[in-house]
Amino acid sequence: MLVVVPVDPPSEGVVLSSLVETTSVTESEAVALYEAAVADVLRAVDASGGDLLLNYRDRETMPDGAVPSDADPEAAVRALATDALGDVEGVRFERQVGSSRSARVGNTVTHLLEREDAGTVGVLEPTVPLVGRAEIDAASMSLRRYDVVIGPSSGGRTYFAGFTEPIDFTDVYEGVALSTLAGRAGDAGLDLGFSPFLPTVTSESGLCATLAEIEARRVAERPGAEATAAVVDDLGLGVGSEGALERAKDR
Repeated sequence: MLVVVPVDPPSEGVVLSSLVETTSVTESEAVALYEAAVADVLRAVDASGGDLLLNYRDRETMPDGAVPSDADPEAAVRALATDALGDVEGVRFERQVGSSRSARVGNTVTHLLEREDAGTVGVLEPTVPLVGRAEIDAASMSLRRYDVVIGPSSGGRTYFAGFTEPIDFTDVYEGVALSTLAGRAGDAGLDLGFSPFLPTVTSESGLCATLAEIEARRVAERPGAEATAAVVDDLGLGVGSEGALERAKDR
């Protein structure tokens, strides 16, 4: 399976903006959290049987002023991958093309399936640090049986979507992607399978679920999401008794 990870340049105001708007996480902390999550995701793909394609947003697909004029989005994403993996010689880097996220994902998946005969293509979110080699390889195996495989995530969204055939991607990622993707697969007459639920760190509920599992894994001595775990420790982030995000100083 060719695993596409769509990554934004790690810039303040660009990554995890909804988390900044709804929690005490600052823009600089959001960048650190995003970089750590991306590192965990890339390492999971690298350890799996999949081939990694890092699909980066360049200046043309970013809002005006979102990236400083002297910054190079591609270089920033390449540096992020190098920090995570060390050797990126086997990593494929390609820029995203399209006016919306749905268009960019759809263009990439359709091109790989129809123009490059990729066979199976999986789109893996860069914000799901708990994903591991086992989940990626299991999704790849599921695509031998199903035409489309979806991994449900926080807020009715998805952390993974795998395809053996393209679908109509119009506005798929502009709302509740889980039900929309399932509906489009059904409209196309494609068999649909599911991967286990995993949270992303794009919302407070998803971040809290991630933090809780990181702590549980630590107690069980079954480590995971090491880069993200280190960052949240540095930031003092945790889950309060009411299930909300809190700081160590507030406990």
